[in-house]
Amino acid sequence: MGERPKGWHVGAVSDEFDLTMGQSPPGETYNESGEGVPFYQGRADFGFRYPTRRVYCTAATRFAAPGDALITVRAPVGDINMAREVCAVGRGVAAARHKTASRSYSFQFMRSLGPVFVRFEAEGTVFGSIGKDDFHSIPCVIPPRKVIEQFEKHVSPLDSRVEVNERDSAALAALRDTLLPRLLSGEIRLKDVERQVDAVL
Repeated sequence: MGERPKGWHVGAVSDEFDLTMGQSPPGETYNESGEGVPFYQGRADFGFRYPTRRVYCTAATRFAAPGDALITVRAPVGDINMAREVCAVGRGVAAARHKTASRSYSFQFMRSLGPVFVRFEAEGTVFGSIGKDDFHSIPCVIPPRKVIEQFEKHVSPLDSRVEVNERDSAALAALRDTLLPRLLSGEIRLKDVERQVDAVL
């Protein structure tokens, strides 16, 4: 894998990450009314950084924890998001967590595997996919733990800021969708809207 800094060595994803491959429970356990835990199945659920709650499941078997990297492993392979809460993952999604539980390093490392994931996407006979064994065996360069700790120290605050911004954006979008029809119909006045927006911010 080319030259590398002193103290770094070559290994595989399984040496550094705990990987959970998703599994899909029976269809009758899915719902859109909020019963159970959020259930993510693939690209349709993924957003800019965090997935959007769309489907819930009452009999989930595979879970991701807050801060886990979420990776699509079927049609397409390689979209990356981060779990914001305990959630269930279907067979189109895997969850990865570095053995140090470093969420920012987990997320950015999985993003760095983009060229590898593209190969699995291209090799599918019907659609791209990557299995657990292939995922585990992806070769990678492994830095010393102190490098990962320093990376996390500097990047994690940025990810926290992204998370706050995403929450604020979602709250403002929900407020817009609630207030705009009432404003256009004349049910409320602009001053009322401004007060509610100020309350959110």
